[in-house]
Amino acid sequence: MKSQQGPVTNNPVTRNEMPDIASTASRHIQSKLDWVGMSEIHLPAKLSDTLAGERPISASIQAYVNLQDPTARGIHMSRLYLALEETFADCSVSAASISQLLTTFLQSHEGLSDKAFVQLNFEYSIRRESLKSNYFGWKSYPVSICGTMDNSELRIELSVDVPYSSTCPCSAALARQLIQDAFRQQFGDVGTIPAEQVAEWLGTEKGVVATPHSQRSVAQVRVLLDHAEETGFPITALIDAIEGALKTPVQTAVKREDEQEFARLNGQNLMFCEDAARRLQKALEQEALYKDFWLRVNHLESLHAHNAVAIVTKNVDGGYLPIP
Repeated sequence: MKSQQGPVTNNPVTRNEMPDIASTASRHIQSKLDWVGMSEIHLPAKLSDTLAGERPISASIQAYVNLQDPTARGIHMSRLYLALEETFADCSVSAASISQLLTTFLQSHEGLSDKAFVQLNFEYSIRRESLKSNYFGWKSYPVSICGTMDNSELRIELSVDVPYSSTCPCSAALARQLIQDAFRQQFGDVGTIPAEQVAEWLGTEKGVVATPHSQRSVAQVRVLLDHAEETGFPITALIDAIEGALKTPVQTAVKREDEQEFARLNGQNLMFCEDAARRLQKALEQEALYKDFWLRVNHLESLHAHNAVAIVTKNVDGGYLPIP
């Protein structure tokens, strides 16, 4: 009996190629675009700190190239992601690896782009000692590292947010006046007052009838790095400089003696937002590693519903603009 199968052919099956819409000519608006790419890319990486050495981080990344060709429909976004994955899987985050990454971005978009950008946002934890009790605790700081390549010129920026406490000098003066008034009411008719009696009275609620208002505050600092030296990023050093200038960083592990010392530091470092900005300006100007800086201090007012803000830059030609 003959088979009922159809005729057999030796011709291979031809598969249609996957469509590439981005490179297919179509009617669309033609113009250049400043940046095209991706944000919220979450990748693990390693980073070298000038003081703490190499540390693991978990970064949220933005990656972009410009679209210089007005006739091109789009860029190759998968190439950006693969370059990120390959670069930071093999190398720590450094000026060299960022330069390599951005060069790869541009090489993979030859004819389309001539500028590239990457930004890594992450939390950086530092183990801090208490003020008096010798306890330790971890404090986390939001950090950002940005790299831009334009005409083969690399620009590296480091940004940190540092929380601290600020006590208002005006409210401190007003509180002192009320304490003076209370003292006069208590001892105004007394000729000679034993020192111990005054000290005991000052230790009561009647003695300290008012306290100045203080608030949690945040210093936002951005520096342009001189990346000629491959020694890692000065994250810890920058945070130390900021906290050292302000004197009142927020604490981690706290016993009563630490809280008392924190109160003393606040009382000895009264500051408006203008005072805080000038302290930071002086500290950053003394550091030659920072080619430029931009800083903003935010006092999250406890008296007002709004915040008090001061902004200052290094004021170099072609540098950061003093914009909010």
